Amino acid sequence: MPTADFDMAIPATMHAAVYKGDSVVAVEQVPTPEIGMGELLVRVEACGVCHTDLKKIEYNLLAPPRIFGHETAGVVARVGRGVRNFKAGDRVVVFHHIPCGACFYCRKKLYAQCPVYKKVGVTAGFEPAGGGFSQYVRVMDWIVERGVEKIPSGISFERASFVEPVNTCLKAVVQCAPEAGEVALVLGQGPIGLLMTMLARRAGARVVTTDMIPSRRELSLRCGAEQSLDPHSGDVAGAVGSLTEGRGADLVIVAASVKGIVENAVRWSRAGARILLFAQTSDAERIDLSGASICVGERIIFGSYSASVDLQKQSAELVFSGELPVDLLVSHQLPLAKISSAFDLALHPDSQSLKIILKPQRWTE
Repeated sequence: MPTADFDMAIPATMHAAVYKGDSVVAVEQVPTPEIGMGELLVRVEACGVCHTDLKKIEYNLLAPPRIFGHETAGVVARVGRGVRNFKAGDRVVVFHHIPCGACFYCRKKLYAQCPVYKKVGVTAGFEPAGGGFSQYVRVMDWIVERGVEKIPSGISFERASFVEPVNTCLKAVVQCAPEAGEVALVLGQGPIGLLMTMLARRAGARVVTTDMIPSRRELSLRCGAEQSLDPHSGDVAGAVGSLTEGRGADLVIVAASVKGIVENAVRWSRAGARILLFAQTSDAERIDLSGASICVGERIIFGSYSASVDLQKQSAELVFSGELPVDLLVSHQLPLAKISSAFDLALHPDSQSLKIILKPQRWTE
């Protein structure tokens, strides 16, 4: 049972966007989660819309009912017995995965492969699935221990909701290990691609980017890219070649998932290049490459998935300090009642849409 001294006025029911199956999400009234010893109840103030959740919904990858959403920032509303580091009223960001720290994969620092990491530790009800598309979430004890970061005063919840996605991108860029002066090509300039651009530039790389939407290419230049081109009509090979004496990119980060994009990553890279796959999360996706382009060309292709607990505090500091201008990426802030519009904007981006953030405490406009 929670410690009564820390209780705030909590409603018995709340609004939540419930995945019903068949790619349907409906906003319903559900019971507000109960918490136990070592747990937190967090009132969700902002939750970013992530394509990982959209894929699960669009392709019905998990059994319903579930409440998705994992880029969560809010206020501690209730504290369970035994919790010492948080109190009601604390402003926090919540990670929904934290590894055990002791298994084979944790010893290898492959945290996303840890069995405990694969268990979701944040829920708004039903099978745990992150829960951020709701008004309150229950944060389980192992997440409370190592997966909650306090938000400094003066930092908006909208900015704070970027801590988790920045962590995933920072993990990928650390894995890529860009060297000063190397040419990094980032394919795709959606919210994730733009974060990759910021981080690769911060690491000292000279960054070239691609995207089909002109406004995203313009923003890419503000985020650190030297050049940004349309992948269909622009001379990408010429752009990276002009910076590398014709060799091709030293590093390619694939931050979008469309047919042929990985093949282009190989085509626009030099022999011995590193190619990171970040957006290729579907089992249905297939890549058609010649063996020689990898073996004879001595290219390295690898993947990066989800966040790293080792980089949690650093990613929080990058967001909170303003070193990464993540506020530039927010195009829409919508109430929970408009979650269908939020999903549609994220799945079918136009010149105006970029990062979509849901505000569960704002029921209507």
